[in-house]
Amino acid sequence: MDEAVADLDQREDHQLMSRLCTLLATRLFRAMLAGLLLRAMLAALSKHALPILNTPLTSGMSIQRHPANFLLAWAVLLIAGCLTSMTHASDSPTVSISQQANTQEVTAEDGYRILKSKPFLPADFHDRHLEQLWTVWPEPWKTKYAQAAPREKRQLLFSYYGLIEDPQQKSAESSEEQVVSGTPALGYLKTESGNWVMTCLACHGGKVAGQSQAGLPNSHFALQTLAEDLRQVKLANKETLAHLETASLTIPLNVTNGTTNSVIFGVILGTFRRPDMSVDLARTVPPVIHHDVDAPPFWNVKYKTSLYCDGFAPRYHRPLMQFMLLPVNGQSTIYSWENDFRAIEKWIESVEAPAYPFPIDDTLAASGRSVFEKNCASCHGNYGQGTLVSDREFPADTPLNALTSAKRDVVKYEQKTIPIGDVATDPVRLQALTATHRQWMKDGWMSDYGNHPVIIEPAGYVAPPLVGIWASAPYFHNGSVPTLWHVLHPENRPAVWKRTENGYDTNKVGLEVEEFGRLPTGIKIPAERRRYFETKLKGKSSVGHDYPNALTADEKKALLEYLKTL
Repeated sequence: MDEAVADLDQREDHQLMSRLCTLLATRLFRAMLAGLLLRAMLAALSKHALPILNTPLTSGMSIQRHPANFLLAWAVLLIAGCLTSMTHASDSPTVSISQQANTQEVTAEDGYRILKSKPFLPADFHDRHLEQLWTVWPEPWKTKYAQAAPREKRQLLFSYYGLIEDPQQKSAESSEEQVVSGTPALGYLKTESGNWVMTCLACHGGKVAGQSQAGLPNSHFALQTLAEDLRQVKLANKETLAHLETASLTIPLNVTNGTTNSVIFGVILGTFRRPDMSVDLARTVPPVIHHDVDAPPFWNVKYKTSLYCDGFAPRYHRPLMQFMLLPVNGQSTIYSWENDFRAIEKWIESVEAPAYPFPIDDTLAASGRSVFEKNCASCHGNYGQGTLVSDREFPADTPLNALTSAKRDVVKYEQKTIPIGDVATDPVRLQALTATHRQWMKDGWMSDYGNHPVIIEPAGYVAPPLVGIWASAPYFHNGSVPTLWHVLHPENRPAVWKRTENGYDTNKVGLEVEEFGRLPTGIKIPAERRRYFETKLKGKSSVGHDYPNALTADEKKALLEYLKTL
């Protein structure tokens, strides 16, 4: 059963479920069943289905072995199909709608303001749901929360789900009752009515060494766990499920905390769009390979010519919009948002990496620079002196975002794709996106009908720029390697590891982790298992990039010190 819970390779069963659920939800929406029937179904779900949902459907479970979960997915999607506002969910192909948004001048400041204030997705949950989540927690978390002071409750809640405090805001202080929900997490905006809406920063706003920053990968985020727990809370309340709580019945949001299956979200959402972005719910979802990836840091986007670890998509604002393609956002809505995403792209390209805040041996780092330029620069670029010594003299309590004022030597980076047979890292991500999906992007509005280049068959993975590499752990495209020391010592990469909440390993340069030869016995609850990174699972291997094997121990030590300066 453990293997069934963890394995991502049972995609045929999930595909059948996804197709059936999509068809049934669409048909029922068109039929517009009466509200009385919907209320009856909600009541039945709350009474009979909630105990089954306490053992949530996760990747690998099959329809044959879990017919109850299949029927639940069917019933819940029927309800969601009727109750979710989808009045614009079926567009007709049209040329009457302008495909060019107002191209007024925008700034990076506009982009961040839009990202933090304008909802592009339906709400995920309300303040009241956030304050009820602990009731479905396992022990000892539940008791710890019940006995905690209000401010400690918020800390526990954010820790449990990998939510990140916004460094620019303080938690609400007006009353003890408001402290738990308070101001939204960095990856959410909150409406006046108290609804929380996810933004790009849910995955791209994280923390390192306990300090948070927008544009830093969120290597804590427990999205699957959050969706499962919200589903339990809302069904118990006889409330409508949001899109992620419904989708997570058949699509794994992540198998390991801090990683995301978002690439496949984009594939599935794009399936229901014609090239001009009009909606067509009759289109068939292709077979997909669910897999987790590590969100990249925003500060390196400016140096690249394309997006994603395989470099197939153009560096262009429209591909950023593919995650907003829920059918409720019709063609005209997508077009109207284009200028917003021009501004968001400008903000992304303005993000700077923080300087390493801990002591650096400058003599050793200078030696490491020579090692880097001889062995690494041809793929990863040239960074000269890295962060200059005089600009690394910060007080110990300097906020992380203030460290971005440090000056770097000139970055010289030319993007290169390394063939998969050469780099030999986990190939699942490369295999998961089909030529058909890439062709969809090339032929359609997302690439301006091919005017921005799309690579249909990438040969491998892009060797990324390494600016701020100290802060962006874990490493590799799938987040399988916890520290730079492990990158440089392939034979010592752990089979299983678990990170601490805020620890930073200054010796190994990366996450502070516990290492295991295998998953510890007794870990049965899916929410707890997701706290462990298991490299034996499909798509999560830490093998490959064995180039450091050519270096001596002294060269590796010096190189590690130099990487701190980038």
